[in-house]
Amino acid sequence: MNNDIQHLTFRLLSGSALLIAATGATGCTDDIRSADPVAVRVELDSGQPETVPVTTGARVEFYNVSSGAVTAVEAAGSSIEAMVMPGFYNVSYTADTELHDGLKGRVTGQVQGVAVTADGTVVRIPTFTSTLTDDLIVSELYFTGSLQSSSDNYNGDQYIKLYNNTDHVVYADGLTIFESSFLTVEKYVYTPDIMSEAMTVDALYTIPGSGTDVPVLPGQELLLSDCAIDHRAINPNSIDLTHSDFEWYDVSSTPYYTDIDNPDVPNLEKWYCYTLSVWHLHNRGFKAYGIARIPVEKDEYLRSYRYDYEYDNVTQAGTFPVSKRGYRLDNEWIVDLVTCSIPAKYAWNVSVPSLDMGWTYCGEIDGDKNRYFRAVRRAVETVTHDGRVILRDTNNSTADFNPFVVPSEVERQHAAVDSKGTPCTTLTYDGVMPIE
Repeated sequence: MNNDIQHLTFRLLSGSALLIAATGATGCTDDIRSADPVAVRVELDSGQPETVPVTTGARVEFYNVSSGAVTAVEAAGSSIEAMVMPGFYNVSYTADTELHDGLKGRVTGQVQGVAVTADGTVVRIPTFTSTLTDDLIVSELYFTGSLQSSSDNYNGDQYIKLYNNTDHVVYADGLTIFESSFLTVEKYVYTPDIMSEAMTVDALYTIPGSGTDVPVLPGQELLLSDCAIDHRAINPNSIDLTHSDFEWYDVSSTPYYTDIDNPDVPNLEKWYCYTLSVWHLHNRGFKAYGIARIPVEKDEYLRSYRYDYEYDNVTQAGTFPVSKRGYRLDNEWIVDLVTCSIPAKYAWNVSVPSLDMGWTYCGEIDGDKNRYFRAVRRAVETVTHDGRVILRDTNNSTADFNPFVVPSEVERQHAAVDSKGTPCTTLTYDGVMPIE
């Protein structure tokens, strides 16, 4: 998901189109009462009108935010018009394209909360072009943690898995995992707004190596753990992570809240973290996580990529200006991104659509007690004749990930799936597709 912005303009005008799918639910409000579908025209704007790339598979999706109904329309040539029921929609666009030097790219864009009320409604979508990744991808996030027999939560067994989805060796040396600063369940107007250029991050941990020290073969994965120990010694309902490839370890300034370092598992190199104690993944899934290749050294990054920003926190007690300082991570450095949220509180994506047009989840509501022992896992696209698994990667976490599924390590170890210690008896590729 390297976000090299290419010159692009592409305007979808009224004309012939193929309606792929339209569900019957309208999602109408009291202000939008028509029972008949209306014509909508979509116009895309890259901000670069002089260049028109050749695209294939152009597709617009109208997601009704009230009902969840989806109307998908495939472009016929360079013109498209959709017929949708009146309502409020998130409208997204995707297309494949050829970039320079034979690289393949994807054009994406999205606008949210569009009111479609009558014939002739025009939707304008800013678009971005990204290079399809030839690197590792995030294949799994286990951020919810497990439960002890007392039903107390246990967060120490969190992990991230990276996967080589290519057909060649990829070296993971220098690859950085990161966490977004902004929450997907709270939307503020941040000033200055740098989202078109960079993400704001509050944790960065890098895989050590000189360039060829950490080879990952096609179809193989890396396991990065919060704490690479056998957690069953603390919580019998947990898992053994001593076989991790790396762990992130924090030297805490709080003596009552310290980390555990497994000397047999190499540590990720800590570049920065907002907390002075121990970093855990957000166990309700309110943030975005990804991997990046940062082309500058650590010291230069920490010196030159600070981001001072402001926003207004509006509460029942009044409006309070807030000033904060974080770090920016340029979009073009980001290799892959997974956006997490929950259906009951989702507010926005904390990145440009070219990095991620969707989001995935564990749990339906804030504090959902059913989220424990669950993960998000990237869905299988296909399995090759020689048994290599190809995972789905469309820069859309909604389409790419299976939400709320059993973690792969729980499956492989036949570990507990609930606080009662009920063992897992299934084995899948992605939390859904069974391994025969």
